[in-house]
Amino acid sequence: MVITVRGDIELVARAGHLFEGVTREFVCAARDLSTWAQPQAREAVRRRMAWAPGSVVVRKLLSPAALAGEEARRHLRQLAAGRVQVRIAARPLPYETIVIDRSYAITAGDPTAGVREYTVIDEPSLVGGVCSLFDGVWEAATELEAYLGTDRPHLDDAERTVLRMLSLGHTDEAAARRLGVSLRTYRRRVAALMAALEAETRFQAGKRAGELGLTS
Repeated sequence: MVITVRGDIELVARAGHLFEGVTREFVCAARDLSTWAQPQAREAVRRRMAWAPGSVVVRKLLSPAALAGEEARRHLRQLAAGRVQVRIAARPLPYETIVIDRSYAITAGDPTAGVREYTVIDEPSLVGGVCSLFDGVWEAATELEAYLGTDRPHLDDAERTVLRMLSLGHTDEAAARRLGVSLRTYRRRVAALMAALEAETRFQAGKRAGELGLTS
């Protein structure tokens, strides 16, 4: 069986029973903590996943972007303290999926107009392939606490100088003049800083730097 559903609500309606029927293992690979976009869907899944503590092996594999905020880090630490195995992949995950008892796989597509399509699979060969991919990335991933101890990025002098210019609120033109570099060079350094901090915007870069204690 391979079925495709559109949106979180339809997924819960068509396949929600799979979440409450877990008996051995529940694994999840996700890019961030927003896989379930609709609050009612998250709550429906949470209610269905009321398993006895320790009765099910739960593993969560996440992209580094899932650690972008301190609230997300606290949440993941709470999960890890509650018997959930959490690991962080070395690179952003190309897919998001859930595997239940190695018998069912649910893969998530990228959102289109804010809505995801999900594919529910119970074909043994296909599920086995998904499990093999997950296991390979899982083995190469880093346990949460170990990752948190090493994910403070190293900023060189140029990147720290750019960070200071951003924190002072200088325009690109003013910052470039102060540093004695061209506007193009300054913007290239800003891009390098954002990449080092895994930030998509300058605001995110500043917030991430503050969380890591890089602004002092």
